[in-house]
Amino acid sequence: MKSLKPQQELKLLHQITHTISGTIDLGELLRGICKLIVGVLGSDSCLIYLYDEKEDSLLLSGSYNPHPGALGRVKMKLGEGITGWVGEHKKQVAIPRKAYEDPRFKFFSALPEDRYESFLSVPILLKGQLTGVINLHRKKVHAYRPSEIELLTTISRQVAGSIENARLHAETQKRARQIETLSQISRLVAGESYLDEILRLIVSITAKSLGFKICSLMLLDEKKKELSIAATQSLSEEYRKKPPVKVAQSLSGRAVMERRPIAITDVLKEPGYLYPDIAKQEGLASLLSVPMTVRDKCIGVLNCYTPEPHNFKETEISLVASVAHQAAVAIENTRWMEKALASEQELAARKLIERAKGILMKSRGLSEDEAFGEMRRTAMDSRRSLKDIAEAVILSTEMQHIR
Repeated sequence: MKSLKPQQELKLLHQITHTISGTIDLGELLRGICKLIVGVLGSDSCLIYLYDEKEDSLLLSGSYNPHPGALGRVKMKLGEGITGWVGEHKKQVAIPRKAYEDPRFKFFSALPEDRYESFLSVPILLKGQLTGVINLHRKKVHAYRPSEIELLTTISRQVAGSIENARLHAETQKRARQIETLSQISRLVAGESYLDEILRLIVSITAKSLGFKICSLMLLDEKKKELSIAATQSLSEEYRKKPPVKVAQSLSGRAVMERRPIAITDVLKEPGYLYPDIAKQEGLASLLSVPMTVRDKCIGVLNCYTPEPHNFKETEISLVASVAHQAAVAIENTRWMEKALASEQELAARKLIERAKGILMKSRGLSEDEAFGEMRRTAMDSRRSLKDIAEAVILSTEMQHIR
């Protein structure tokens, strides 16, 4: 490929501008860039890896050919593989033949490009900082000319800013969904709905807003030392009817005992996971189990599953922890209200019983113990509560007064 003439360069810049200005959606932008590069340079494949500074790794985020099983999953640490080397050194690499034999090469079975002959990789830099890496692959031997390398480098510089803007937009949208999730759950907790309804809505909102396959809320039985499902948005009857798990023998129990989130990348490969058959049947991969604590007391866990292996970020863990805390507050408040209501009802029942005893003592000349004994025998014989018998005694007396 010869160097582009000014007119061709202008046309190319116009194509780049059209591509990067057409969308702010990151996935769509990366697909458009890959398609543009393949069209200009005529390669068989184009892959774009984006740099994650927190994890210090490069994640496959865009491709020209469909890679549904690899996008968002293939990852390399900086310095790992040829792609990682390019990212670490911020230098291009061009290999005309047998790229898979390069000592830096790292093979991924999910990528057919790893069997291609020639390979060109250039870093995507924005103000000298790494944004990602662009890789070109050809099935046949091809010696990349300086003009081709220069052209791909030019394209990478042109698109770097747009990629970063799209990433920021995606992060902003994600954060907005997270804030709305917390807002919705806060409104639920402050409302007057029944607890069962609140818990069902919490798991449903969390799963839908944050993209989890299944969310389940498990409550702790302190006497039995067991966790059992109290709410889940899963429609699977088998999952919903999973038996309780022992705290000392389960991953969720670890979250309770250690009072910290437990993140598992793939439950099918985790020896301590108790229900791999159900996980396989439901298509579950990663698990985040977060303890629900309130006033230094753990009352259960909130479990979130993804359909694909996933490394949970600190922001995701922090958000789920906030949801778990809100759920714990709702549960404890409801339990407190139930206890308060039960105490009020118990006090009211005692007052009725005392009043009925007084009526029997006065009307039939009974002692306090005799009056109470008669009420208790009547309650046992009729299989009714003492409160019901007391109400009947009082009602009978009132009816006599009316007559």
